[in-house]
Amino acid sequence: MTTAMEIQNLTLEYPVPRKYRKEKFEPSGIRDISLSVRKGEVLGIIGHNGSGKSTLLKLMAGVFPPDTGSIAIRGSVSLLAGVGVGFHKDLTGRENAYLYGALMGRTQEQIDNLIDEIQQFAELKHHFDRPLRTYSSGMKSRLGISVATAFNPDLLLIDEVLGVGDASFREKSKKRVRKMIEKSGAVVIVSHSLGLLTEICDRIIVLEDGKIIFQGNPNEGVEQYKKSLLI
Repeated sequence: MTTAMEIQNLTLEYPVPRKYRKEKFEPSGIRDISLSVRKGEVLGIIGHNGSGKSTLLKLMAGVFPPDTGSIAIRGSVSLLAGVGVGFHKDLTGRENAYLYGALMGRTQEQIDNLIDEIQQFAELKHHFDRPLRTYSSGMKSRLGISVATAFNPDLLLIDEVLGVGDASFREKSKKRVRKMIEKSGAVVIVSHSLGLLTEICDRIIVLEDGKIIFQGNPNEGVEQYKKSLLI
């Protein structure tokens, strides 16, 4: 199966001294991580708070460069991280969708053809034409999921937002991700929802102190993670 992303010997050390960090705990850097993600695969990442999950995802997205190592991605990549991240609060939902599409390299016509679907999937109704600053956190997350999946990136990176909304919307979101996978996309997802990860992931990695301590079957990975909580 074709590889969507290949990571070799990835390392990142945080340069900020511990006494200046605002986090309750000291976050880990990324320490010599190598892994590959195949097209058509959903890879889950779990670990303690501060284990390096979100940092690894942002490295994959190119938010910041690693100290050493390499990341090779075949095709387009989209990062869905946090409520409203990547959107402009003074733009409407519709305007943000057009901006996102343009940043993904889509033409005006391509976005025009998808905009009604984006609005319908996000369940925003008339709010779609109101500024993002008027949205609740749930509305922002629904817009984010709708926009990020509508443009079918080759690699979709998701940080904690797939479980938003009511049960109906969560199920709809999972079906949307599966549909994207069927088109030979790949997904990497960080989540504290162990049930969600075992349900949708083909493989799971467990991070601890910036290192991979397990890689393999989702159910086995979850058990490994639960055992680490008891230590």
